[in-house]
Amino acid sequence: MATALLKGVIAYPVTPFDPDTGAVDHTALHHLTDRLVTSGSHAVAPLGSTGESAYLSEAEWDAVCGTVLNTVNGRVPTLVGVAHLTTEGTVRRARVAARHGASAIMVLPQVYWKLTEAELARHYAEVAAATDLPIMLYNNPGTSGIDLLPETIVELARKIPNLTMVKESSGDVARFTTLRELSEGTLSVYNGSNPVALDAFRAGAVGWCTAAPCLVPDWTLQLYTAVICGRDERADAILAELLPFLEFIVGHGLPRAIKAGLQLHNRPAGPPRAPLLPLPDKETQQLRDILDRLESSPHLDGELLTATPHMP
Repeated sequence: MATALLKGVIAYPVTPFDPDTGAVDHTALHHLTDRLVTSGSHAVAPLGSTGESAYLSEAEWDAVCGTVLNTVNGRVPTLVGVAHLTTEGTVRRARVAARHGASAIMVLPQVYWKLTEAELARHYAEVAAATDLPIMLYNNPGTSGIDLLPETIVELARKIPNLTMVKESSGDVARFTTLRELSEGTLSVYNGSNPVALDAFRAGAVGWCTAAPCLVPDWTLQLYTAVICGRDERADAILAELLPFLEFIVGHGLPRAIKAGLQLHNRPAGPPRAPLLPLPDKETQQLRDILDRLESSPHLDGELLTATPHMP
């Protein structure tokens, strides 16, 4: 059984932009990243879809990577999303992440043409050979257009020694168990579908990759710690309160929703970058109501926040 490099709540920061110039706001990014660490996230994962990685120039991408990893400064592990349309671009980003001290990299098959299994295998092999960093394969058919089945993922991992982790965002909870069984426990499996967070942990996921800690860090930690402490009824109660929020941010697009929530919390991160538009006023009010209900809920307390990330 492999020992997981990353465990617990893995927080995904947005990339803040200056509302006047449109440039990356590195001061806001520093403060957001630092808050994710100090509020208890077990790892920080910049430059995924939440971080609008696809809309950054290469110079901006490099600078965001540097700001986040320098801010974290080794306090928790870091997982850098290095997806690019080309293998060459993905390799370049992987090497930049390694130079900045990333703990691991995450690779989504971000494509225009649907790749064959041979093309996927070559892509992952070349990225893996570029650094010594552990790799998390990211399966998100909703954004990539490619659904990597457990059998395909396990076969790739057998050929690529540093492919040791899988982020599964299909929403199919059964895949967590299947991936662990087919790999005989050599692959660590992570959930990237917010609404199934609790079911995923119960099916063997060792971590939850989520943007939710940008707005509700205590709630995400409470859910995780309730699970690992065996408090099933408490975990169910927490999820029941948290689920409307999780469904909202997924349903309205993570960059839009998280940035709107940060504005409501007086921690502005600027607008999303075009072609994305800010969350409309009606939906922003809905988000305000959801956040207000969470803030006044009696289900949140500090009882479990000191639990250490592990799985039984």
